[in-house]
Formats: sequence, structure tokens, C-alpha cells
Amino acid sequence: MLATSLAAPPSPLSARRRWTVLTVCALSMFLVGVDTTIVNVGLPEIGHGLGVDTRGLEWVVNAYTVVLASLLIVSGALADRFGRRRVFQCGLVVFGLASVACALAPSLGVLVAARAVQGIGASMLSPVALAIVVNAMPDPRERARAIGVWASVFGLSMAAGPVTGGALIAAFGWRSVFWINAPVVVVALVLVAVFVPESRAKRARRLDLPGQVLLTVLLCLFVGVLIEGPRIGWASPTALVVYALITAATAGFVRVELRRSQPLMDLGLFRRPPFATAVLGAMAVFVALNVSLLLNTLYLQHTRGWTPLATGAATLPMALGATLCAPLAGSLVGRLGPRRPLILAGAFTAAGGLCLVDLGQDTSVALILIAYLLIGVGFGFANAPLTNTAVSGLPPSQAGVAGAITSTARQVGAAVGIAVAGGLVAGAERAGLAAASRPGWLLVAACGLFLLVAARASQPTAARTL
Repeated sequence: MLATSLAAPPSPLSARRRWTVLTVCALSMFLVGVDTTIVNVGLPEIGHGLGVDTRGLEWVVNAYTVVLASLLIVSGALADRFGRRRVFQCGLVVFGLASVACALAPSLGVLVAARAVQGIGASMLSPVALAIVVNAMPDPRERARAIGVWASVFGLSMAAGPVTGGALIAAFGWRSVFWINAPVVVVALVLVAVFVPESRAKRARRLDLPGQVLLTVLLCLFVGVLIEGPRIGWASPTALVVYALITAATAGFVRVELRRSQPLMDLGLFRRPPFATAVLGAMAVFVALNVSLLLNTLYLQHTRGWTPLATGAATLPMALGATLCAPLAGSLVGRLGPRRPLILAGAFTAAGGLCLVDLGQDTSVALILIAYLLIGVGFGFANAPLTNTAVSGLPPSQAGVAGAITSTARQVGAAVGIAVAGGLVAGAERAGLAAASRPGWLLVAACGLFLLVAARASQPTAARTL
């Protein structure tokens, strides 16, 4: 699972070796996070190069995020059973080869398929790397510091993607955002072979293949209808069939998971209001982030005529806010609990969305940058308290499952955000794109307001005082 072996045995590794393991694993986390957002800024260039519209471009992003979301939990289970380093290395190889296939893709179909394979590789990196770090650092205090660094790298990677992508596209074209992964993967493979020890769980969980298949089908259908709904019609016969299939897949998944002794997803955790709210909050944060990134890309490049480099640079305030506030959020959670940083996350995110509700063709650049800074600050404050809320009060045997579900929710939120934002502006003329995007900024603000609800649910009832 995502954070298995929380009660790890004493580590024979030296302090330098332990922190080297963290560095190597954080590198993979940075790679996965960057690839979730780096493609956003290149979508107009990809569309121009391959001759596809906005709706087709949504699949370039979501083929990756949907597959990643659906396989996160099972990849952790496979690593526990067959060896974490071995699965991690397999993930790097798959990710690297798929990146090369993306860079060479001659058509949209090949690119989308390669992005899906990239998602398979990424699913073997993120949860497995964290399990390796947890196993290498048995001391609770040292492990807490390591997870704080991990959270900071994660926030930085998501926010840095557009900036990195803009610079690469300006210098080398859109295919470079995939080529850049190849040397990073080669370096990571060498470092893993030299520094990362092999580890397994003492009692590996049984694989839940029926649950895995149903979860994958459910997510693909759900995101697919969000993307294609505007084209096929929300009340068309095709859409109605998809709704029926989503309902059947959901019912089947719940039925299978409730009957298994070791389910893919422990649905009993959702009976705890703090956990359920934290999972929805994690999804909301990533809906807001990805709506912001996609609308930013399309608005600045199509409506304002900015280059990919300038568009990526416009997200620097967002990256700065996320980078500075992620470690501060972890510190606040440790000293004061999750409630106050979640209030800050919700307030800043809502304020950022509201700043752009009246977005027009000539909106002040200063206002746009301030809005991105506010959203980045909100994103930075959100992740640590949400993860803490999800796992607090649980025994170590369930904390890993809770963390895995929360990570899955984040990626589902990313996919939903891209689908919703793309649906809002698909088919809009360049002159009308700003107006078409306004409901998206209202959605960002609504996600921020939901975090205030999550803040109220993050502590026991007796402790809920303003």
C-alpha cells in the first residue's frame, strides 16, 4: 500500500544512506508530479502539431491521470509482495520507455496510448517510493521530517510543471517535455541500484483483481463522459448508456469490496466523517489546481497571445506559494493540528478563484498573477493537513490504506478538473474564451470553500471552536 510497514524494523542504514534513499525516491516523486502538470502548458502546441482540438487534448492529460489514479493502490500491494525496489525499478523503466513513445508519437491516438502507459509506470513510483522511505527510516521523528520533505517536493513538482514545460517548449518544441524524462530515468535507475535496499512487507496483502478492474472501468467511464459529454450530448442515448454503466460499475465495486476480507479499498473508512471529508478535500484541491492550470494555459496563449514560456512563467507565483507554504503547513499541523492550515488553504484558494470570476480579454496581468499566488498558497497549505486528517486516529495497519485512498482521490481530482475545464472552453472562440472560463473560476472558489468544511471536520466535535 501507499505507506505500508509504518512500524518498520530498525534500519541498518547509516544516516547519510537513509537520506540518500529519500533523495532518490523524492526524485521519482518529482518526476511523477511534474508530468501531471507539465503537459498543460504545451497543449496548444501539441494541438497545432497533431491537428487536434481541445477535447482531444484533454485525453493527452487524462489518459495519464486516470490510469495513475486507478493503479496506485494495487501497485503498492504488488511492491509489498514482490519487493519494493524491484517494482520501483520496473516503474522507472515503463515510465521512461513510455516517455520516449510520447516524444515520438505521430498521432493523437499513439500519444494518448503512450500517456496511459506512462500512468502505469508512474503508479509504480509514487506509492512504492514512499514505502521505501518509511521502511528505511524507522525512527518516528526522522520519518516525520522525511515525510515533510516528501510533501514539499510533491507540492513543488505539481506547481513547477508549467514553468518547466514552458521553458522546454520555447527552446526545443513540445516533444521535449517527454524527452526530458529519459535522462532523469536513467540517472534514477543507477541511483536506485546503488543506494536503495530491497524490502518487502512481512505480510503482503492479497491482490483484489475484481475490485481493481471495476475501479479502473468506473474511473475511465466517469472521466470519459465528462470529456465527451458536450460533444455527444448529456441526454443522448450514448450518454445514458454510459450513466447506466457507471451505476453498474459503482454498485459492483461496492459489492465486491464489502465482501472481501482484504479489499482493494476499505470502504469502512468512509464511515469516519473526518476521513471522508479529507478524501473529498484532497479531490477538491486537485480539481482547483488543474482547472486553474488548464484555463491559464488556454486563456493566456489563445486569448492574450502569450508564448508557452511566458504562460509557464505566469505560474511562478503559484509555484512560489506552494513551495513556501507546504513545509509551513506541515509545521502548523505538528504544533496546532490540521484545522488552522486547512482554514488558510480554503480561504486563499477561494480568494484566488474569486479574483478571476470577471476575467476578460484585458484583465490586469497583476490581478492574474495575484490570483495565481493565492491559489498556490492555498495548495501549499492543503496537502499536509488533509493527509494528517485522513490517517489520524487510525492504527498503522490502516494508515497506509487511508493514505493510498487519499492519493487516489488527488489524481481523480486532477482528471475531473481537466475534464471540467476543457468542457467549459471546448468550442469557444478565442475572443469568448475568457467569458467561457468564468464558471471554472467559480468552481475554484467553491473548492476553496469546501476546504473550510473539511477544516471543521478535521478535529473531534469537542475541539471544534473558532
